[in-house]
Amino acid sequence: MRAFDFSPLARSTVGFERMFDLLDRASRAEPAGHWPAYDISKTGENSYRITLAVAGFGPEDIDIVQEGPSLVVSGRKQDSGDESRFLHRGIAGRSFRQSFDLAAHVSVSGATLDHGILTVNLVREVPEAAKPRRIPIGQAAPVAQVTQGEPVAQDNAPTPEERSARAA
Repeated sequence: MRAFDFSPLARSTVGFERMFDLLDRASRAEPAGHWPAYDISKTGENSYRITLAVAGFGPEDIDIVQEGPSLVVSGRKQDSGDESRFLHRGIAGRSFRQSFDLAAHVSVSGATLDHGILTVNLVREVPEAAKPRRIPIGQAAPVAQVTQGEPVAQDNAPTPEERSARAA
């Protein structure tokens, strides 16, 4: 796979380091196994759903962990002790681990397992401090009137008190 150089973009942006890291990691990642099959869907303006096909796994066999911006869904089949001899075994029971990178302020709101389908619901809750807000434009402070012949003071000019202190 071709490698991309994101350094020109990084030089002209501020705060996008995580996105560049994700793109870099995705371009270098080895193709992952496609098991279990999963779908990602947007269910509302601020809600998402990850659906995984995990036939044969029960709630006790699956772990869902969100740590920061990463969501990891893993499954390990418990030994059932069933010593049946299978003539054909088509239902996969092997362990799995799927990792998802979540955007800022996205968290898991719940998960259900029904008929071999694991549904993980996600919601984006942007805190009030991060939401856009309108900044009111206030009135400027009145400008002091300058009389004819009076010198105009500058920020770096000494005040009359400083001048008299230096003279003393």
